[in-house]
Amino acid sequence: MRVGATGTASAVGHSSCSMATRDTRTGDLVGPSSARTGADEQSGAALGRHLNSLAELRDAVNACRRCSLWRNATQGVPGEGTEHAEMMFIGEQPGDAEDLAGHPFVGPAGAILDHALIDAGIDRRKVFVTNAVKHFKFEPRGRRRLHAKPNATEIEACRWWLTEELKFVTPKVIVALGATAARSVLGHTVTISALRGLPTPFTSETHVWVTVHPSYLLRIPDDAQRRAEYARFVSDLKGAKEWIARGAPR
Repeated sequence: MRVGATGTASAVGHSSCSMATRDTRTGDLVGPSSARTGADEQSGAALGRHLNSLAELRDAVNACRRCSLWRNATQGVPGEGTEHAEMMFIGEQPGDAEDLAGHPFVGPAGAILDHALIDAGIDRRKVFVTNAVKHFKFEPRGRRRLHAKPNATEIEACRWWLTEELKFVTPKVIVALGATAARSVLGHTVTISALRGLPTPFTSETHVWVTVHPSYLLRIPDDAQRRAEYARFVSDLKGAKEWIARGAPR
């Protein structure tokens, strides 16, 4: 009887252990129900989660697996700036410098944007700056990483985070820097020339102001044309600022 009882107990014990799973974070042995819960939580974080504050944004973006761009990027690059800013600037995606630094608009295009903001009388410390896509998409060329345009699926996947940012910032004006940013915000393909420098309704409290991406200015080979396009870019930013000052609907 003792042998049978012991054998039965051992079998039950072995069966119980085989159903358990070791938690990779703590090393503890957990039952199937707990293991399932942990997997569900990790899966949920990978698909995106609703944030309680902008302070959670960086960790949430780095946990995101809504598209495959995270695989080759150094890190996610969330938006930064003043919460409840009147102006929110949205670019396309992080570049090489942003991917390494983990901050938006700190590379060559960021330098152009900084100069333009100063010339337009806009304090970067008082705005919110982000990108439509939060991970750097690139093509390797030897030691260099060349920008590759994000596709519609990647833009749509990352709209989750843009929506979360907008939830906290609630700007009066969203300045969409380039066609990718405009498409992400408005949800459809946009021709910059058709909407440039005009307030486009987005919500009852927010309008979209479309202009070019500052990287466009870096690609203009002719010096005179580049200066003219830079002046027009500054004029677009001034227009958005002045529209707010005139009493843009909140």
